[in-house]
Amino acid sequence: MISNMLPLRVLGLSLLTGLAFAAGAPLFGGKQLVAALQRGGYVILMRHASSPGSPPDPAQANVENIQHERQLDAGGRASAQAMGEAIRRLRIPVGEVLSSPTYRALETARVAQLPSPRTFDELGEAGKNMGRDKGGPRGAWIRSLVSRGPKLGTNTVIITHYPNITEAFADQATDLAEGEALIFRPDGRGGALLVGRVKIDDWPKLTAARTE
Repeated sequence: MISNMLPLRVLGLSLLTGLAFAAGAPLFGGKQLVAALQRGGYVILMRHASSPGSPPDPAQANVENIQHERQLDAGGRASAQAMGEAIRRLRIPVGEVLSSPTYRALETARVAQLPSPRTFDELGEAGKNMGRDKGGPRGAWIRSLVSRGPKLGTNTVIITHYPNITEAFADQATDLAEGEALIFRPDGRGGALLVGRVKIDDWPKLTAARTE
């Protein structure tokens, strides 16, 4: 429930902080982005890694996927693992991980070996019409979540679904690929600035960017 984490009044902030979420701020380059994330204070809002569009046959389901939900494909598992390894090599501190309760989102966090995630229904799936209502309460809740500063010296990772991200950040999330992340810097005043976009396959490339 929303009340488990944020008071309902935060939904009213969306109109006040809309300008803070507007596109147009310059995005960090690779080396600059790595240095920023190493200091902490950012929110990494990402789609789950690559997953087929339908659930697996029971015989092909992962053992722990007891509900036979959609799960990551081989490419999704490989990219999530490589992302997690790159984050650790880059010494990017991850504090809280917040996730959709769906299996494929949780599998993304597990394969990447991120800290144990907390799940929220608001980050999960909500039907085919998700993402069409830019002013909806789900989008406002996610914007408010992104505007919260992470624990000191860490970054927060949020793993959810494309329709949720587009409902919250339609202008910034155009053509967001599976596993791709929007990186925000909360401004301490109830808003956040978009400072980067990183495709899941580009995290390992950032290990080279530090030495450029």
